[in-house]
Amino acid sequence: MTVDRETLHPGQLAILRAVASGRAEITCSCEPDLYVDGVPCCNQWVVHALVRSGHLRAARPGRIGQRVAATLTTSGRHCLAAHDRPVSAAKEIA
Repeated sequence: MTVDRETLHPGQLAILRAVASGRAEITCSCEPDLYVDGVPCCNQWVVHALVRSGHLRAARPGRIGQRVAATLTTSGRHCLAAHDRPVSAAKEIA
């Protein structure tokens, strides 16, 4: 599964927002797990898809299995900005 900015669902956006706010850690692994406020994210499948799609990554290298800060990539920041942008009145009416 790949994730593009047009198909993000609310759960994916919530994960990106948690990472953007500095509340998330990710394990250094080929299938990384995400922790938000120290609690494992309930949908690791979505986390894996966001990582594979290049929207989030570890902020720094670490040992296999080590938790490090998670960070958004440029693509992740663009996706979040596109969805958090206010909708114009013309689009609301259409």
